[in-house]
Amino acid sequence: MKSYRKELWFNLPARMAFKNITGEIRECLRESGVKEGLVLVNAMHITASVFINDDERGLHHDYGIWLEKLAPHEPVSGYRHNDTGEDNADAHMKRQVMGREVVCAVTNGQLDFGPWEQIFYGEFDGKRNKRVLVKIIGE
Repeated sequence: MKSYRKELWFNLPARMAFKNITGEIRECLRESGVKEGLVLVNAMHITASVFINDDERGLHHDYGIWLEKLAPHEPVSGYRHNDTGEDNADAHMKRQVMGREVVCAVTNGQLDFGPWEQIFYGEFDGKRNKRVLVKIIGE
């Protein structure tokens, strides 16, 4: 069995943003040489997310509005976590809703996706470097 590990680094310029990372994951899969197996993609920061969905601008806009309604950034004084001097309690909650990781099947050397599925990095406390782990195992 083969095993491959790589860290991808992102620094998105906005506090909240979504980035399609499917191309980067496909490149990792190519580098790994795995033809049959699994890909794990996981945000290594507690204010970021990895998820699978459609790459449609309106949907991403709607996510932003919906997440801000669920866990608004302001007022930062409304969160006990922010009593520590942080201002990112909302980002932790948004990450919890959007998820930490995805696992994708690999078949014939390709991500085995359904129609329209893409992998995204979700940022909820941006403007700094953050990592995403890519772990691929298989034959």
